[in-house]
Amino acid sequence: MTEMQARIASSEDDRPLAGYTVLDFTRVLSGPYCTKMLADLGARVIKIERPGEGDEVRYVGLQLNPERSDQSAYFARINAGKQSIAIDFANPAARPLVLDLVRTADVVVENFSPGVMAKYGFDDAGLRAVRPDVVFCSISGFGQTGPLKSMQAYAHLVNAFSGMMDLDRAGFLEPKASNLQAADVLAGAHAFGSICAALLRRARTGKGARLDVSMLECLIAADDVNFPTLLNGGTVSRQPRTGMVVLPIGERYVAMQVGSVPAMWKRVTEMIGRPDLHEDPRFFTPAARRDNWPALLEILGAWLATFKSVDDAVQTLSSARIPGVPMLLPEEVIEHPHLAHRGAFPQVPHPVEGYARVTAQPFQLDGEPVVPAGPVPYLIGQHTRSVLTDWLGYSEEQVNGLIGQGVVAQA
Repeated sequence: MTEMQARIASSEDDRPLAGYTVLDFTRVLSGPYCTKMLADLGARVIKIERPGEGDEVRYVGLQLNPERSDQSAYFARINAGKQSIAIDFANPAARPLVLDLVRTADVVVENFSPGVMAKYGFDDAGLRAVRPDVVFCSISGFGQTGPLKSMQAYAHLVNAFSGMMDLDRAGFLEPKASNLQAADVLAGAHAFGSICAALLRRARTGKGARLDVSMLECLIAADDVNFPTLLNGGTVSRQPRTGMVVLPIGERYVAMQVGSVPAMWKRVTEMIGRPDLHEDPRFFTPAARRDNWPALLEILGAWLATFKSVDDAVQTLSSARIPGVPMLLPEEVIEHPHLAHRGAFPQVPHPVEGYARVTAQPFQLDGEPVVPAGPVPYLIGQHTRSVLTDWLGYSEEQVNGLIGQGVVAQA
């Protein structure tokens, strides 16, 4: 049994990744989203931040401590349960320290622009010299190879470049930036999955891995209909997605699905009291409904207009086994009893406010929600000294010397 296997086997933590250590060079959203998933499943995640600056999203949005500007709820949501160590790894004197950390790590994750880690000798090749079986994962906008590898990437830029922004126009809307940072979240989730798979392979073969996750390719791969159609000689229908209905009742909206499977369309026609429409050639097939979607939408809108409330309409839809829900506001979502039952918004300790609410992982483990393993590293370098002394075995004199050289900083 290797030292790593012994460490993992001896862990009393029942979570799947207990005993693994992750060195986290990531920032903003895609990388921290990945490493948060690893942390919540039991991995020890050591987050490297730049002294005095830290992760950029510390300063974005609501501040949990009104007297500070580096404790945002955004940062807390995707960094709870990690340890923060402040290292200026651009300082040549930091190299031995970083390599010491790598020797203790099973996984290294980074989401800098391609070439940044290599510039400091911390790319896959440089780190494998001291940890041959390391799982090294890079997340970037356009991937580590190809003519666009150095292009700067933010979620809405990737959304525009991927074709998704055009598809969301539905043929008539002006293009706009999406509220959901889908490219970041998808990349983080794919990185998490590929890291777990690489760790399984390493347990079987002893071989490490070099993983290259592209935000652009994650977003394209998430499309369900359009790219498979285009890749096989078809054309994209630039119009609202047929079968997907969002219509008002009073001041609220109801969302419903019609005709996604053959049996559903028959149930819809019976529910609205128009069985004649089932055989109507305008609507009999998915292609026909697509060609005559405005007419069908008018019929469905007239039926929905007979209800006094969205809740009444949703109850009728449910009784007829037609998918339908009210459109909720975010303020309603965070207080919804279903999500409360699922434990979707756990609390983590906060030294000033008492606690902060964050989102749990979107899956449960052994019948329980997957929640943060610990509090947020609210201060940049909050765990610098403890990681160096307790984890690496550095003496207090060594740590003080590194602080004096400006290599590390503590909160």
